[in-house]
Amino acid sequence: MTQLEESAVAHMDGMNSAGHMQMVEQYSANNYAPLPVVISRGEGAWVWDVDGKKYLDCLSAYSALNFGHSHPRILNAFIEQAKKLTLTSRAFQNDQFGPFCHELTAFCDMDMVLPMNTGAEGVETAIKTARKWGYTVKGVPDGKAQIIVCSGNFHGRTTTIISFSDDPQTRAHFGPYTPGFVQVRYGSTDALKAAITENTVAVLFEPIQGEGGVVVPPEGYINDIRALCDEHNILMIADEIQTGLARTGKRFAVDHAEVKPDLVILGKALGGGVMPVSAVVGSKAVLGVFQPGDHGSTFGGNPLACAVAREAIRVLVDENLAERAGKLGAAFREKLRAANCSKVKEVRGKGLLIGVQMTADAGPAKPYCKQLMHEGMLCKDTVSDVMRIAPPLMISEADLDWALERVIQVLA
Repeated sequence: MTQLEESAVAHMDGMNSAGHMQMVEQYSANNYAPLPVVISRGEGAWVWDVDGKKYLDCLSAYSALNFGHSHPRILNAFIEQAKKLTLTSRAFQNDQFGPFCHELTAFCDMDMVLPMNTGAEGVETAIKTARKWGYTVKGVPDGKAQIIVCSGNFHGRTTTIISFSDDPQTRAHFGPYTPGFVQVRYGSTDALKAAITENTVAVLFEPIQGEGGVVVPPEGYINDIRALCDEHNILMIADEIQTGLARTGKRFAVDHAEVKPDLVILGKALGGGVMPVSAVVGSKAVLGVFQPGDHGSTFGGNPLACAVAREAIRVLVDENLAERAGKLGAAFREKLRAANCSKVKEVRGKGLLIGVQMTADAGPAKPYCKQLMHEGMLCKDTVSDVMRIAPPLMISEADLDWALERVIQVLA
């Protein structure tokens, strides 16, 4: 490295927030619209920007940081495994993969797991699973399989996934679109029932729609999905990427309805906030359709990811994070409703996945999120008029009350 290059690197290391944002604007493709804050350090539920200002993280990287920033046990698992072995590909076995599969299936009360990296990869894997199961087990004619999805869904941004989205920005100018999906109104059992045909192989849904505005379906809807899937020999696929692993006050959001899907898609928090880890877990009767070469990933099931995910599951259980999220989230929603903020139309959610919908007069949620940023609290808007609040599950009650005071103050 030349002296000039070393000088440039030193300058970048000392840049303030404005300098970093200018660099991102110049060199990064414009696919996100983040709040104007540049974070450099995190610990627990708190983060600090490059200028030294402290913020309470109430987004948790869209629930990937259920355990908070820099959890010591998860970091230690990462560091110790990184010293020994990080990657083999699935061409060889590694000593973390088998234990990871065993522990995750035991946690989920399932038979098998197929590991990937990102949530979208997990959804794509579930789609391929359902289609092959439909052709080889159910007997649907080849190329005719249909998967029922819901309005307002968000399952990722791959080409196939955006093909069954109804978000115009997600879809626009990215066609032609992948066929084989039928969309029905979220929360409507009648609409779901009417869409089922002899070629239906699966129903893919979110137990709570996070990106869709923290939308909680009507009581009994998830039970109705299970019943219809049983009646018509259809796979029930729950996308628990954002809602799973204790976020909603239960192990999975479907646990509130006391039903067991055929496939559960996991991601985000499965990586403990330090690794991209996703997985599809299910019964042997369903995931057993795969043969070597049908599907795979170079990094899927790598030893570093497996070691981190194993520790993340242990932390979730040892620290009673599901129970904690349930109690803290219920108290937060109750207190916010009791404040009777005139700009709030509805407060909804389960556990520490909370949506605050603005009234029509209040306007979009984004300006309020920016105001909260200036007050030292970070959260994000979704579907224009909803403020999403989803702090790490290990957040203290005092810190959550601190956040509540600022939300009420900004919305007063």
